[in-house]
Amino acid sequence: MPKDELVALVEAFLKEREAEYDRTPAGGFVVTLPGTRKQKTLANLVIGDHAMRIEAFVMRHPDENREELYSYLLTKNARMYGVAFSIDKAGDVFLTGRVPLTSVNEDELDRLLGSVLEYSDESFNTMLEIGYPSAIRREWAWRVKRGESLANLEAFSEWAAGPERP
Repeated sequence: MPKDELVALVEAFLKEREAEYDRTPAGGFVVTLPGTRKQKTLANLVIGDHAMRIEAFVMRHPDENREELYSYLLTKNARMYGVAFSIDKAGDVFLTGRVPLTSVNEDELDRLLGSVLEYSDESFNTMLEIGYPSAIRREWAWRVKRGESLANLEAFSEWAAGPERP
């Protein structure tokens, strides 16, 4: 499929599903995927001459337990469709994938964007738990001390008040 036809297909797909998206200066798309654990994930669709790349930032480099986090991500990669966890030079975590232009259609776009959302959202709390346990405990203690809401830390309630992550 020629690149301009693919751009039109992607845009029609996103409009039909009333997806929130922006066009990039290079002719790609940034799609906002709303989550439950991770509030939103931005998926970049970069359309090249022969393939479409999908890239989504998941989280900043971990403060702690890098090897444990990267091991967790590599283990998850073995069971994933279309994208895989990767890290950049700074250690920030992304989901990345590449699909030949000839394979891109509405069903494949749905699967790829669904994969990005599922893998980003379902893994997010575990990734935070592994990579930021001290920061989460500090934030928990600060909020308790000030009487602030713990609602968005509720996922960590079983261990955040204690001295060590399980």
